[in-house]
Amino acid sequence: MFGMVPDAPLIVAANRDERLDRPAVPMTVLRERQPRILGGRDELAGGTWLAVNEHGVVAGLTNQPSFGGRDPSKRSRGELPLAFASYASAAEAVRAVPAGLDPASYNPCWMLVGDTATLFFIGIAGSGSAEVVQLGPGLHVLENAPLQPQSEKAAFVTQLVTQALADRSDLGAAGAVAALEAVLPDHRPAISEWRTDPAGRARPPQLSAACVHAEGYGTRSAMTVSVPPAGLPSVRVAGGRPCEHDLRDVSGLWAPQPEARLAG
Repeated sequence: MFGMVPDAPLIVAANRDERLDRPAVPMTVLRERQPRILGGRDELAGGTWLAVNEHGVVAGLTNQPSFGGRDPSKRSRGELPLAFASYASAAEAVRAVPAGLDPASYNPCWMLVGDTATLFFIGIAGSGSAEVVQLGPGLHVLENAPLQPQSEKAAFVTQLVTQALADRSDLGAAGAVAALEAVLPDHRPAISEWRTDPAGRARPPQLSAACVHAEGYGTRSAMTVSVPPAGLPSVRVAGGRPCEHDLRDVSGLWAPQPEARLAG
C-alpha cells in the first residue's frame, strides 16, 4: 500500500514462498549500520527476499519462472534487496543500483523498491538494462509474475485486501496492517485447476493462494512493514506459516545490541 494511509505512507505485507527444505532465518539484522538493515536471510545462497532499512527504504523480490530453472552459476538474487536497501532513499537507490547492474549476471526476478516518497517496480532479466517503472499511490500486488497485466493470483489477493480494508472502521496504520495480516494466512486459491506457468511447469491451484501449502513447497514466513512519515519503520514477522504462527513485533532490532565482553 503506497500513499493510502497518512500515518504510514508505505505499508508492505509479504509471504515468503520457498522449498520447505531450503534453510533460512526469518528475521535478523542484515547490516549493522550506515544504514542498519533488517530482513530474512537465505542460508543457502545468502542475501534476502525482503529488506528494510532504518530510513524506511523497503526492497523485496519475487522470482521469475525460467525454462531451465535456477542457474547456479549466476549471482544470487538475494543480493539485490540488500543493494537497494543500502541507500537513504528509494529514489537514490533506483538511480544508483540499476546503473551498475548487469541483469544477465542474475537469475531473473521482479522487485518492488520504495519509501514514503516514491515506489518503483523493477524487472531484472536478460542482457538488457533493468526495467524501472515508477508507481503511483494505490495497492500493488507482486507475485511470481509481472506486475502488469495483473495475474489471477494478484487480482484475487487485491480483492481480498480491498475487502479486508473495507471491513475495518479504523483506517490508520494499525488498521491497515491488521487488514493485510488477515489476508496473509488465507488458503483460498485464485484458480481451481492446474495451470502451466511461462516456464512450462505444471502448477497446482494451491500455489495461487496467499498462503501456500504444496508438496515440498509453500509459505515459510510472513512479514509486514509500516513506514511512518518520520521515524523508524515498524516490523512484524511470523517465523513460520502465518496460518500457524502469529506475526510479532521485532522493531526492537533497530536498537544496536550491546557487545558481549569476557572477563578474566
